[in-house]
Amino acid sequence: MAAIWAGIDAGKTHHHCVVIDESGRRLLSRRVANDEPELLQLLADVMNLSEEATWGIDLADGGAALVIAVLLSHGQRAFYISGRAVNRASEGYRGEGKTDAKDAAVIADQTRIRRDLQPLRTGNEIATDLKLLTAHRTDLVADRTRTVNRLRALLTGIFPALDRALDLTNAGPLTLLTGYQTPAALRRLGAKRLETWLRNRSVRGAGQIAEAALEAAASQHTSVPGEKTAAKMVHTLAAQVIALNQQVAEMDKLIAARFREHRDAEILASLPGLGPVLGAEFLAATGGDMAAFATPDRLAGFGGVAPAPRDSGKISGNLHRPQRYNRKLQRVFYTSALISIRNCEESRRFYDRKRAEGKRHTQAVLALARRRVNVIWALLRDQRCYQPTPPVALTA
Repeated sequence: MAAIWAGIDAGKTHHHCVVIDESGRRLLSRRVANDEPELLQLLADVMNLSEEATWGIDLADGGAALVIAVLLSHGQRAFYISGRAVNRASEGYRGEGKTDAKDAAVIADQTRIRRDLQPLRTGNEIATDLKLLTAHRTDLVADRTRTVNRLRALLTGIFPALDRALDLTNAGPLTLLTGYQTPAALRRLGAKRLETWLRNRSVRGAGQIAEAALEAAASQHTSVPGEKTAAKMVHTLAAQVIALNQQVAEMDKLIAARFREHRDAEILASLPGLGPVLGAEFLAATGGDMAAFATPDRLAGFGGVAPAPRDSGKISGNLHRPQRYNRKLQRVFYTSALISIRNCEESRRFYDRKRAEGKRHTQAVLALARRRVNVIWALLRDQRCYQPTPPVALTA
């Protein structure tokens, strides 16, 4: 039976599927709802055309999660092709218009001719949970950052000296702002009573915070227009940041607990700089399955820490950052390498050597991250924890 290729242009509520044969001739073009009965009917119709079908799709999660689950649960081969790749490939096909049907046809044809597409696999249950948890944590951290920025902008408008004196990423200064936001209010309270007020709310370093706040209040005696309204908004935003801090802390506990249930948790946590949260993000990005990465080079390329050549004519040896890589995994590699410089002698020596060679800070950290990819890959392959001195293989 002749092989066929099915391309799916995925959406939130509907998908468009186009099926082609070896010559690129369209055998089927249909818009289907993102519901299981219609997806099963589409699968049956495609199987009636040929049992040797290969599927391509331009989303790997989100709105495409159900259709991917349906395909994989029925033993179908499915590959992921990025939306950017589809857009670029579309320029080589007839017509300038863009429709879901055309995109689906491009996806089907690219699946037919390309050999470098990433296969979709049934995800590890723990890795899937960690992907959801870490994504939610990322959203919470982004919300917290935006709220802190709005808080600082408001505080700078009415009391710039206090904004300079306090670190609004810490709990103590935020607690202070839930009670007092203006220089006049702080001066009326006084240092001793403010310190007592902070201590009653279990603020660490209450004395230092009270002293810094009163010093800032002593430097400003002018009340700016809109101070009362802005002070109320500062109070509200400070309370929101405190609540977001609590939500992030609770999410970290959930992530750490779920991460420890994975078989590779102990191995990943043994590597300096790779704690539960970054380890969970690593498992979420890779799916917890190293079978997809036959070599450390593939893992490094997927994580964006392997430079790609850009040679042309007489220019050679020109390297640049690749465009196709997993941004979240690159963040894991880079951040863990940065942390390891502070608490691992081996990492520090490697970083210092690269800096002595003339590399900038970012280049040296990326070089360290690339070296650590080899270590992570080898540890997971051998199923052993990290040791500063690797074990020596015994010879017969």
